[in-house]
Amino acid sequence: MQFYYSNFKSEDTGMKAAGRKIAVWMAVFVLAGTLAPIPAVQAEDAQPIDTRSKELPETTEEEDEETKRAYEMTVDSNKWKNWPIGPQTYGEAGIVMDAESGAILYAKNIDGKAYPASITKVLTTLVALENSSMEDIVTVSADAVNGIPYGYAHVGLKAGEEITLKDALYAVLLASANEASYAVGESVGTKASGNADGGYAWFLAQMNTRAKELGAVNSNFVNTNGLEDDEHYTTARDMALITRELLMNHPEFETISQTLQYTIPPTEMEEEPRTFQQVHQMFYEGNEYFNPRVIAGKTGYTDLARNTLVTCAQGSDLKLVCVVLKTHGKNIYPDTQQLLDYGFGNFEKVNIEENETSADIQSMEGESYVVLPSHVKFEDLDKVFVPDVKDGPSGVMNYTYEGNPVGSAKVTVSQEYLTKISAEEEEKKKEQKSEEKKKESTKEAEKEEPVIKKAIIGGVLLLIVVLTIYFGYTALQKKRMRKKRNKKKM
Repeated sequence: MQFYYSNFKSEDTGMKAAGRKIAVWMAVFVLAGTLAPIPAVQAEDAQPIDTRSKELPETTEEEDEETKRAYEMTVDSNKWKNWPIGPQTYGEAGIVMDAESGAILYAKNIDGKAYPASITKVLTTLVALENSSMEDIVTVSADAVNGIPYGYAHVGLKAGEEITLKDALYAVLLASANEASYAVGESVGTKASGNADGGYAWFLAQMNTRAKELGAVNSNFVNTNGLEDDEHYTTARDMALITRELLMNHPEFETISQTLQYTIPPTEMEEEPRTFQQVHQMFYEGNEYFNPRVIAGKTGYTDLARNTLVTCAQGSDLKLVCVVLKTHGKNIYPDTQQLLDYGFGNFEKVNIEENETSADIQSMEGESYVVLPSHVKFEDLDKVFVPDVKDGPSGVMNYTYEGNPVGSAKVTVSQEYLTKISAEEEEKKKEQKSEEKKKESTKEAEKEEPVIKKAIIGGVLLLIVVLTIYFGYTALQKKRMRKKRNKKKM
């Protein structure tokens, strides 16, 4: 029996050693299952920042802190290689765009959503001019008059009153008259759609459709005047694209903007003429903000939107569109001045035909150019061909730098080029499908990961139970053997 006991003791010691090893492996399994590394997700550069907020600062200190944060926000174009360093501004979004080429010269959170306030009226004016004529009659409804909250801009139009679209648009762009904006949308929409009851809704739908057609894909408009609404928003890029279209194709915008004072003559319902002024301060000579290059623009303000401003300016070589959104403090005009000076002082036109050496381009229509700073060369640009019809040789060659547009040209390309870009497109599609498969695999793996962890933990727990039973049974057997030995000794 001594032999048996010794052998049992040896087995017990071995089991303890094995138990210790198992415990170590259990710990490894648990750690592997619960502490597995999570793949890092890197943030992309220039992520849009949504600047909309329902909260207003309650103290001067909070307001100063907001102003400081706005000033310290990243100017995205300052990250572009060899690009001129642009100014910090007190707005939470800003852009300078060359109106003729569409080149983006300055970019600060240009795709971040913001409340536009009354610069909405730039789009209202565009849609009105595209669907009506200046001598058409605008009828002011009770909805137009009664829908304007107390304290918001108006020119005293009355329900049932009739004025020309010309008079209405002067009120819209100069005095920022909210009832005139509503009346324009309602009257133009009714005439264009032929629907007496749904004219305003038609006009709003056309505003959003037209914006998307111009590339303003991150905006949504639910009224014609810019009154605050959660679903009424835009971006600096979108407003620049909309303003560019109005500026380049509708000279009425410049004519109205440069009129410092306008009078609506008496009507059947109002004996007195109504006179109002341009409120954009950069048009007034002698004003500290006067800029002789400014040719058009529109102001905006609400408590939530803060100051918003659209300003168009003409230099010796460039025509610029500047948009600033949610500007804090009294910095709307100084910021705009700085941005216009930056645009005119650092960029110039570069003729595309004189610099394009690619044999892929067989011919070029008209005179086209890109807008670049001196440190960026034409050969540094990337280009993408967009055919007029699928696989056709004629279309637009878009030039970009660091992924941002700097100009375009109407061209005809060779068949060899079409074949090459077609092959590249197929390769991109394959890569895209491969990436999608990888993403799907990753998603599946992420779904399976918790299951695997549960299985590992379940296995470990089961092992613990088995080992507990085993060691318990072994201890019980040892106890029984001792009792037997003690009885024999007795």
